[in-house]
Amino acid sequence: MNLNFSAPCIFGLEGICANELKYLGLENVRAENGRVLFSGDFSALAKANINSRYAERIQILLAEFEARTFEELFENVKNIEWEAFITASDTFPVKGRCLNSKLASIPDCQKIIKKAAVTRLSQKYMLSWFEETGPVHQIQFLILNDRVSIMLDTSGAGLHKRGYRAQSNEAPIKETLAAAMAELARVRPNHFVSDPMCGSGTILIEAAMKAMNIAPGLKRYLACEKWGCIPEKYFEDERQLAKSKIRTDAEFFAAGSDIDNSALEVAKHNAELAGVGDKIKFFRRDLRDFELSDGYQTVITNPPYGERLLDIKAAEELYRVMGEKFVRSKGKSYTIITPDDDFEKIFGRRADKRRKLYNGTLKCQLYMYFK
Repeated sequence: MNLNFSAPCIFGLEGICANELKYLGLENVRAENGRVLFSGDFSALAKANINSRYAERIQILLAEFEARTFEELFENVKNIEWEAFITASDTFPVKGRCLNSKLASIPDCQKIIKKAAVTRLSQKYMLSWFEETGPVHQIQFLILNDRVSIMLDTSGAGLHKRGYRAQSNEAPIKETLAAAMAELARVRPNHFVSDPMCGSGTILIEAAMKAMNIAPGLKRYLACEKWGCIPEKYFEDERQLAKSKIRTDAEFFAAGSDIDNSALEVAKHNAELAGVGDKIKFFRRDLRDFELSDGYQTVITNPPYGERLLDIKAAEELYRVMGEKFVRSKGKSYTIITPDDDFEKIFGRRADKRRKLYNGTLKCQLYMYFK
């Protein structure tokens, strides 16, 4: 069965996500605003879910059409072949978003889409009532500028939930964003990476998983694995293939420090769960005591800031200390994410490269120093 897929991602990561899916060998990959589209069969679905570091989830894109009335919405949704995925006992809730469209009421759109799907399935299964006790098939919709996208979510919990972060500190960075920072910092299997404000360790764990080529979805469950329409073999084969590609000989090593002992305990535990505990050393240290190592070193960090944990003055003091400690030196690079537009001024020098990214709903800049 050839299908179209949508992989929503953090704004600013579309190009990285598209390149990753192309590298995985997926077909017709194209980046759009906030998502990447591709096509393939059920093996492509399994491959993307298990291997993507940057996608937030993988959705089957069932239909796209224009709709300005509830009647148009109903008829187009009713024409979708829901029976190809949903059995008479399956659960199929509906959720979504409406932006800049005549159909602006999310609850009303939910009701219409649900009614249309039920009408279609009632005709196919000759049933007037669905108990919905089986596996969940989450129907999702996006209505943007009167154009409707109807999707089935295959991932369940977001793909940023790798399965290793049972615990976190107060304001953890999303795993997908941490992985993207490691990619933009060009982390490789032989790198030494450090984070002097590591918190629960997410950035270093994602860097280690990338360096060792550990598939992010290797240890997690996907909602579509319970669907009757997809043979288990696709997931078993993809996980076996992913395991065979792990670089156990990678010379990667990382060091994470923080002033919070409880955060460091969490970081150690998370690293063990992720399978990279032997690749990362965690220890207590104040940023003011940070020292560069000999040789090559990649520093990647997400410092606390006003909207997150510290008041603005305390955050700015950290930036000044970082400017003193993160000096220009051969073989050293620094990748720092913050929403503070005055960061470069306080840090003391302009970044060699900047990139706009979002940490949740917070617009940030990724500042990269490598010259």
